[in-house]
Amino acid sequence: MTNPIDIFRENLNRVRAIHQLYIGITAKLTSIVDASDLLRAEIVLILSALDQFIHETARRGMMETWRGERPPTQAFVKFQVPLSVVRQIQFDSVVIEGQLEAAILERHSYLSFQHPDKIADAIRLVSEIQLWASVANIMNEQASFVKTTLKLLVDRRNKIAHEADIDPSYPGQRWPIGREDAEEALEFVERVGDAIHGVLAQERVNDIDKKSVSKLGMENHRDHFVSSGDETAGD
Repeated sequence: MTNPIDIFRENLNRVRAIHQLYIGITAKLTSIVDASDLLRAEIVLILSALDQFIHETARRGMMETWRGERPPTQAFVKFQVPLSVVRQIQFDSVVIEGQLEAAILERHSYLSFQHPDKIADAIRLVSEIQLWASVANIMNEQASFVKTTLKLLVDRRNKIAHEADIDPSYPGQRWPIGREDAEEALEFVERVGDAIHGVLAQERVNDIDKKSVSKLGMENHRDHFVSSGDETAGD
């Protein structure tokens, strides 16, 4: 399983397994036992799955662009790599691909692709589409709603990961979280990931179709030129 969307879905299935564990525990134990940290873990893992999906989508898309399988975007052209990688181009075109991929991984290792703006930045490395308008269209939602909802999820994730989900107004108490919060987060993020995948996949199909039409046009032009030449030779 190496396709980014397949890995994304598998990661979300792991979250579902944790959620089933939460349901099982809460069904057998009294309310005195607080299992809500399982739900908090789910929120973190759900956003982590999206983050990893965007990282992989950007990396693979950039390598496809490098190999000439995708048209380069403005962001791709401006992407900075170490001079050691540039220098190596002079000597070994095979080795350079691995070094370029390593450079992408190194640079992106410091970045998080969870916030809508950061996700859009990553996708611009491989596509010029208006990401959130296209994603919202597939989801049958308004772009503003999709972005705002995702921002709220990222904010909650950050409270859990960086602030122990503590409510500063009531020291020692955590922000409340319920089963439906985790379920809604998973369902929403899965829709977002599927929509991003769908938008990029459709664009790839369109690019291939354009190349096929262009190639066919060139072949027809060549055949016409050859046949015209034959007729001239016959005269």
